[in-house]
Amino acid sequence: MKKILVVDDEPSILTLLTFNLEKNGYSVTSAKDGLQAYELALTNIFDFIILDIMLPSLDGIEITKKLRQEKIETPILLLTAKDEPIDRILGLEIGADDYLTKPFSPREVLARMKAIFRRTETKTPTVEETSDILTVGKITADTSNYQVTVDGTAITLTPKEFELLLYFMRRKERVIDRDTLFEQIWHFDFDGQSRIVDIHISHLREKIEDDPKHPQYLKTIRGFGYQFKEPET
Repeated sequence: MKKILVVDDEPSILTLLTFNLEKNGYSVTSAKDGLQAYELALTNIFDFIILDIMLPSLDGIEITKKLRQEKIETPILLLTAKDEPIDRILGLEIGADDYLTKPFSPREVLARMKAIFRRTETKTPTVEETSDILTVGKITADTSNYQVTVDGTAITLTPKEFELLLYFMRRKERVIDRDTLFEQIWHFDFDGQSRIVDIHISHLREKIEDDPKHPQYLKTIRGFGYQFKEPET
């Protein structure tokens, strides 16, 4: 039986989600306070977390960020009464798996959960993806320890920057479009307006390139997308 952590400071929403999740065969632990939720997620193993953004003591964005920093990769579905694009982008950027705006139906929550479970459970790693150490040029990534060095010097990447770099390194020389990156890294269909991919590419270049304005590794292929290449010597 899958264990779900549900976090919301509105008792009616906790009751609604708990009832419907248990009705569908899930084991539910609930919390109304952000700090309590964070401690529960740190000290227990859950299969899924449903997390409201607006919470007392510690908000959902901060909880997600801290959990990802602790290398806890439990899928997270964020709930919010807000509908501003910046909230969605921020939530996805710091490591949430999906985003749902209130009011919502329990059926939609269950559908989102099942879609995320399918995505995370059915993916079969390739030989490339199971390798612990990846090296392209002077960049080395240790996938098991989440460490990256450039010419022997350690650099600090956000979780999404690290995921993006690994995605490119494993697909060296391939041209990858923005739609694919948005779907594979942020797990959403590209809406044609979000600049989240370009922003992350820019930040990543600042950390791995000697001259970000004239990149040697992460090149823009105009009209197509991006390509990660072995630098020319």
